[in-house]
Amino acid sequence: MAINLGFFMLFLSFSIFILPALSFKPSSNEINSWCNRTPYPEQCKYFMSHGPHHFAHKNKSDFKKMAMQIAMDRALKAKKYTKGLGTKCRNEREKVAWNDCLKLYESTILQLNQTLDPNIKCTDFDAQTWLSTALTNLETCRAGFIELGASDHILPLLSNNYNAPELIRNTLALNNNGSTPKQTYKDGVPIWVSRGDRKLLQSSSDIRPNLVVAQDGSGNFRTIKAALDAAAKRRGNGRFVIHVKRGVYRENLEIGNQMKNIMLVGDGLRYTIITGSQSVGGGFTTFSSATVVVTGEGFIARGITFRNTAGPQNHQAVALRSGSDLSVFYRCGFEGYQDTLYVHSQRQFYKECYIYGTVDFIFGNAAVVLQNCMIYARRPMNKQKITITAQGRMDPNQNTGISIHNSRVMAASDLKPVLGSFKTYLGRPWKQYSRTVFIQNYMDSLVDPAGWLEWDGNFALNTLYYGEYKNTGPGSSTNRRVKWRGYRVITRSSEASKFNVENFIAGQSWLPSTSIPFMAGL
Repeated sequence: MAINLGFFMLFLSFSIFILPALSFKPSSNEINSWCNRTPYPEQCKYFMSHGPHHFAHKNKSDFKKMAMQIAMDRALKAKKYTKGLGTKCRNEREKVAWNDCLKLYESTILQLNQTLDPNIKCTDFDAQTWLSTALTNLETCRAGFIELGASDHILPLLSNNYNAPELIRNTLALNNNGSTPKQTYKDGVPIWVSRGDRKLLQSSSDIRPNLVVAQDGSGNFRTIKAALDAAAKRRGNGRFVIHVKRGVYRENLEIGNQMKNIMLVGDGLRYTIITGSQSVGGGFTTFSSATVVVTGEGFIARGITFRNTAGPQNHQAVALRSGSDLSVFYRCGFEGYQDTLYVHSQRQFYKECYIYGTVDFIFGNAAVVLQNCMIYARRPMNKQKITITAQGRMDPNQNTGISIHNSRVMAASDLKPVLGSFKTYLGRPWKQYSRTVFIQNYMDSLVDPAGWLEWDGNFALNTLYYGEYKNTGPGSSTNRRVKWRGYRVITRSSEASKFNVENFIAGQSWLPSTSIPFMAGL
């Protein structure tokens, strides 16, 4: 995972929704009144006064829309400039990091478009998710150059960000109403999971796939990549099910933004395995090292293991990276060492999954709930400390964080014989407003009494939010936990419930359609 970095925003365009310009310009007093409510008022005042789109800011909604449009305009200028930097890459490392940025810009513009498109009836919670993703994307772009030791040439040129970071932060602040919509659950999953998807998740035999992958030739294709290529040509965006029969598939896969509602169904996490070995040690960024990447909305996986075999000596090596909004992983496995599961962005739900790793092995900046999962710490390299999570929330208005609920934290078989030689912590703060909670879990004796580890001295210790609520087991005692201002032992169910499936990821509005059983409350 990347070291702690500053903020950065750039964008690549899909289609752009422009708000109509009205025939008059708001007064400076009106602009000042609204802009003074944002974290970056000077940038707000300047671009509100000098931008091409003017209208009367009659209420907060009007002002918010205009702020989003200005952020888009500035992002497009930054995109055009940055895209031209590709010809200045001097070596493969710079090209790898720059190519990551292009994908991230593409995603960011998609997120901003969704907040502006009048045909998408998004809620404030939707918009906050997409704006949070936009900010996360550009931090990830910058991180790649640092990781690969390629920060001396292209990265300084990327400093021309056209004030996009500040403008996005302003929109996050304006859009944050301090509440999360009340959601409901059905059959153990949030209601954003459709009835049909719930059936797909819960059914053991009567799923009718659109395509079958089998290495022995008994299906439509022998590789998952070929099946995904075929799925990309389908008409419409309805649920598309690909059955991946048992076998070890040595493939690196990407299910992109345009591939919505894909479902991969395996024959069980012990039998259907997708494996790769890309890593930062091997010349990839953390972002590009993933064995499987999914960003298409509404992705579902069931009964599959995602694996990265690069080993601890190659450092960051991701098994799965998800930036898929409203995505679900049910009874899946995630195996790696450092940075195994990259919950990069958007809203995600993991149910009854097995996750193995060593350093920061559940990390990213999604709004994610892991429920009824088995979390196994593996043996790291000598002198390494084991850290289960590293959450990347960089702005206090982002609706992101890691919530681990009703799960088990255990030592893997290779760690048990040497348990006394390594310390294990629940997490460390990757970014300034890192947010992670452990709620009603079983923690075995591997968890260090301090519970949590510093990232770099006093960095983020006052601004993070780390909480524990009603955990059990020999590693769960909070008597000797860290004394940071941002850490708290949660004592009230009302506070803990902010991080359940229902409230934290608005699960009731989308999980029911996936047919995955889930627990909405505590």
